[in-house]
Amino acid sequence: MVVFPNSKINLGLRILRKRNDGYHDLETVFYPLPLTDILEINPYPVYQKNFSIPFTKSGFVIDDDPSDNLCIKAYKLLKKDFPRLPNVKMHLHKAIPAGAGLGGGSADAAFTLVLLNNEFKLGLNREELLGYSLKLGSDCPFFIINKPCHATGRGEQLVPIDLDLSAYKIIVVNPGIHINTGRAFLHSKPSQAGIPIGDILKKPVKRWKDELVNDFENWVFSEYREVVEIKDSLYIAGAHFASMSGSGSTVYALFPKESAIQLNFPPNYFVRELAG
Repeated sequence: MVVFPNSKINLGLRILRKRNDGYHDLETVFYPLPLTDILEINPYPVYQKNFSIPFTKSGFVIDDDPSDNLCIKAYKLLKKDFPRLPNVKMHLHKAIPAGAGLGGGSADAAFTLVLLNNEFKLGLNREELLGYSLKLGSDCPFFIINKPCHATGRGEQLVPIDLDLSAYKIIVVNPGIHINTGRAFLHSKPSQAGIPIGDILKKPVKRWKDELVNDFENWVFSEYREVVEIKDSLYIAGAHFASMSGSGSTVYALFPKESAIQLNFPPNYFVRELAG
């Protein structure tokens, strides 16, 4: 059983306020990208009470302990409520950079929930899957819907929107810097009131540069000069719009489909051209 958890970018990201529960209220638009990990889950015919899931990985290095991996946590979350869920083994091939603002770990978790629900006939509907996914992370519910969505609250209050970027190719650039999201929140200041992101996105893409902001950029750019240099380079290359995704460190840019793009990033940078 194989699935391909995809990535996302944030079109604008406003930090509105810190909440009493320690989370922050946000406004953003999530847009799915066809850059995917590969997740394989198969039944594992070993039946013991304290079963430890065989978990292997390849691709980009993930430094976390396997027991902390979100795929394992997703399985255990369902196993608690569905004891009949059989033992499984997992293999995760990481093609989405970690700690990059692309939502790879959140996608892996959400796709694990959906795969287990479908293959083992757990009978969960979308609302129930959204509830489980939120227990795993604020970005996880988006990957249950996996369509362009306007997001508020922690990012879990999702409204699908009609947004089509197929007239563009999307360049994604990551310099290999892992940004800790908690630290980014700690150092980033809430937005001033402004035009709702949904209204900005109704304007021509060329106008987004002047109005569509990511509130994490100020702190990340001050700490990591490489990230702001990526954004500047993409505009010099002719991007209609460029921005950091999430809390970084990935920067993406929208280029007209017919553009001939010349980029000159260091060979250790992760650079991909994707369909919009």
